[in-house]
Amino acid sequence: MVDFSLEVSQNEYLAAGAGEVHAVITVTAHDVGTPAGGSPAGGSPGGGAADLGSGVAGRPVAGGPRAAEVILLDCSGSMDYPRTKIVEARRAARAAIEALPDGVAFAVVAGTSSATVVYPTGRTLVEASARTRQEAAEAVARVRAHGGTAIGEWLLLARDLMATRPDLIHHALLLTDGENQEAAEVLDAALAACEGHFQCDCRGVGADWKVAQLRRVASRLLGEVALLREPGAMADDFRSIIARALARGVDRVGLRLWAPRGAAVRFLRQVSPEIDDLTGRATQASPLSHDYPTGAWAAGTREYHLCLDVPPAQVGEERLAARVSLLVGDEEIARTRVRAVWTDDVELSTRIDGVVAHYTGQAELARAVQDGLAARRVGDEQTAVTLLGRAASLAAHTANGEALARLAKIVDIDDAATGSVRLRRQVDVLDEMDLDAGSTLTTPAQR
Repeated sequence: MVDFSLEVSQNEYLAAGAGEVHAVITVTAHDVGTPAGGSPAGGSPGGGAADLGSGVAGRPVAGGPRAAEVILLDCSGSMDYPRTKIVEARRAARAAIEALPDGVAFAVVAGTSSATVVYPTGRTLVEASARTRQEAAEAVARVRAHGGTAIGEWLLLARDLMATRPDLIHHALLLTDGENQEAAEVLDAALAACEGHFQCDCRGVGADWKVAQLRRVASRLLGEVALLREPGAMADDFRSIIARALARGVDRVGLRLWAPRGAAVRFLRQVSPEIDDLTGRATQASPLSHDYPTGAWAAGTREYHLCLDVPPAQVGEERLAARVSLLVGDEEIARTRVRAVWTDDVELSTRIDGVVAHYTGQAELARAVQDGLAARRVGDEQTAVTLLGRAASLAAHTANGEALARLAKIVDIDDAATGSVRLRRQVDVLDEMDLDAGSTLTTPAQR
């Protein structure tokens, strides 16, 4: 059983005439037991969601159905240069297969200029067992590197395979070593066709793939992207990805946001454990409500920064700025509120909530890193220094030591607090890609 709770962090006070509201919604999923002879721990009377204002504990929900896993293995010609890439990719795929418990439905796809099911035969999934794991390992051992890279085709085949088992929680693991060769609109169409059907974690090995390209795939499909510096790192990483995917026992979790007439959502973005903008994924649930998918969940915490504009009210008036509900499937599990109170007390209206400030800085840090690296690549050194210096300052002030360590491989940091940095003349391209790929990872706010 999983018990979800919601908590809101905000400064609800607005100055006269102001209407911009910020809040961070913290969603926590806890593993819970069921007391003997009673209801699941934490349940609300009658099984419905209970609104407690700034924080709410919802009723527990049972873990979801079993899992489906599709391994999308880059088998393009570049995987043979050096040959260790295809050798280690085969070993990693076998490691992932071995990590699948009995009963998990799976398939392995070889990705080239097209997509081919390596195992099982036909366009279907097979349940893991000692026999099928062995057969899949033998099939993977026979794959060879050839052809090009068409990631959209790989994803569409994964969607078709998942569709044969709609009762399962769907996840794909995608590995590539190079740039997608499809037109941008072709990949975009494939992502639109796959969105909502499965989640996908992406890995790039070596230095010839594009971080922004894989980040787009992972973001649209509610996954993560990371760099694997060496082919030998693939097997352990694949095992970790499979373990995390299989831990997600509650499927189709989402946020429903109600805002009053006249209000407008500026953005809703996940800010922890990494940054992912959900704003464009909204689907209308009612004239004043929109749903935002967050995928399948294991136990853990995710945080979301909401910014919206509401019509200003008179000083002393309080209004409901938003109502946020947690959904599992179509069922509301928990609910909380975001308030707005207008005041002429300058001290109250200018106070910045610490959690909101922390994640505002983390989002700015990610943008500064990505834009700074883009400026560096085109030779705009002045802009690169300014932005990467700003990133160093933000990393220092938000205690993001990992970001500072990555930045220190790209710039010489004279004073992190003030953002005084100098571009390094010699930079390892893998260090630059690592900084880019890791730019969306955040540190949790201290409360």
